[in-house]
Amino acid sequence: MKKGATSSLFYGIDLGEAVFIQKKEAKVARSTIEQWRMFKAVADFGGFQQAADQVHKSQSTVHHAVSKLEDVLGVKLIEVQGRKTSITPAGEQLLRRINYLLAETERLENVAQNLKQGVESRLTIAVDEAFPKEILYQSLVAVSAEFPLVHMEVIETILTGANELLNKGMADIALSPFTLANELSEDICQLEFIAVCGAEHPLAHKTNVTPEDLKHHRQIVLRDSGVESKTDIGWLGSEQRWTVTHLATSIELIRKNLGFAWLPQRSIAELLQYGMLVPIQLQRGATRSSNFYLNFRDAEVLGPVARSFIGNVRYRSSDPD
Repeated sequence: MKKGATSSLFYGIDLGEAVFIQKKEAKVARSTIEQWRMFKAVADFGGFQQAADQVHKSQSTVHHAVSKLEDVLGVKLIEVQGRKTSITPAGEQLLRRINYLLAETERLENVAQNLKQGVESRLTIAVDEAFPKEILYQSLVAVSAEFPLVHMEVIETILTGANELLNKGMADIALSPFTLANELSEDICQLEFIAVCGAEHPLAHKTNVTPEDLKHHRQIVLRDSGVESKTDIGWLGSEQRWTVTHLATSIELIRKNLGFAWLPQRSIAELLQYGMLVPIQLQRGATRSSNFYLNFRDAEVLGPVARSFIGNVRYRSSDPD
């Protein structure tokens, strides 16, 4: 007996035997992803020759891969009777599990390919809530179709918030009603804001409304989501104001006849059409226009995903529809 083996033998296991058992338990998987792909192809396309045609391999290569997989697993996966190829019950059960693994493998390979080509894994866009949603949504859909594995993050902001996130490096692109200081900002579209109230609000039934008339009614104001350089725009002369943080909240309060505000016409077009919101008949200043800008820092460091999004926003902003 070797020195130091006494305690091990006391428990009925020699150290050499323990090492052998440890190695046996630590064996690695012997099947390969490629073998599983060949098996799935046979299952999907109904035979070895059909699978070979689809994966651009010889029939013998596909057959060998599946046979090797069956040997490794010790399970029959496919049965061939004459010209008919069928999947065994064990094969069907394993196929359901392998579909997920193969899909994840494909995703990993695509991510690696994206990294090799310099494709970003994430794109963060800061967008003012007044920016036309249809332009934003259509652009996101187009980019996701082109780069399906890229995570798209949209941060909704008010007034200076979009540019602030861009300046802090928390966003790659900003769609903002303000230009960037000391930078070239691209004028992307112009929005019209219109003074509105609810259909049952007192201002809805009044003509030739003056600023003095407005002062006696509650104004709904959007809070600037920026922290470092908050700003106010537009008329703020009402004696009472409610300040909210989201455009949707402002619209809902006004629809419930709880105040008035200047809102982007494209965002409330349907509510105006059905009479749920009503334009205020101001003597002057009933509408105002605001430019929106496409802002980003350094065009030289933008990746293909960011460039695709910018191109889509430009294209859809130039479309009059």
